[in-house]
Amino acid sequence: MGIRYNRIKAVLVEQEKTSKWLSERVGRSKGTVSRWCSNQIQPPLDVLFQIADELEVDVCTLLTKNEKSPRK
Repeated sequence: MGIRYNRIKAVLVEQEKTSKWLSERVGRSKGTVSRWCSNQIQPPLDVLFQIADELEVDVCTLLTKNEKSPRK
């Protein structure tokens, strides 16, 4: 599997919510949300903040940490 950039699916599972629920809340298709959850595509930044609001989490919770690139 490819690189995981977001944790949207994990947070949905933790909160016992579905991608269908999220698609209705953010006004996007179930297919689009499914591709976000599988990290095939990433939501635009403004939508990522909207997702965080709907899930009542900090936007950082939805992102994976970049541990491969040491800071210089």
